Amino acid sequence: MHVSMTVNGSDVSGDVEPRTLLVHFIRENLRLTGTHVGCETSYCGACTIQVDGAPVKSCTMLAVQADGSDIRTVEGLADGDNLHPVQEGFWERHGLQCGFCTPGMIMSAVSLLEENDNPTEDEIRHGIEGNLCRCTGYHNIVRSIEYAASTMRGEEPAPPDWTLDFEGAS
Repeated sequence: MHVSMTVNGSDVSGDVEPRTLLVHFIRENLRLTGTHVGCETSYCGACTIQVDGAPVKSCTMLAVQADGSDIRTVEGLADGDNLHPVQEGFWERHGLQCGFCTPGMIMSAVSLLEENDNPTEDEIRHGIEGNLCRCTGYHNIVRSIEYAASTMRGEEPAPPDWTLDFEGAS
């Protein structure tokens, strides 16, 4: 089957088997490997992208279902050499360790902040709950998204909180 779509602002097309997952079309046909293949069951969120402005786990969608859609992947966030504020936040607040979950986490965070530019910590945690990270414990991911939210609102991000409260420690 032939599919056509806009990916990161560029019109793309290709022939695919009807059962080809969107994540595989993006990675294999378009060579955009920032979208990761994790569980292929929609559990981990590593493959999260935006389809027509909404976050979608691309392992749950067939490429033929995306025909005619506007898709944005992690590669489409930066403006030339200028990182998207969420990407910058992950850099500045160390929101990653191994990096496997990072593209999907970033795309979920972008979608969250496009809907709510001033989320609480609970709203951030809810907004990324479909994305699993096996390394970080989420603390710095949340701080990264808070950084991005501040930046996107035109505010100075809060200084990093690198200390842990060890109440009663001697």
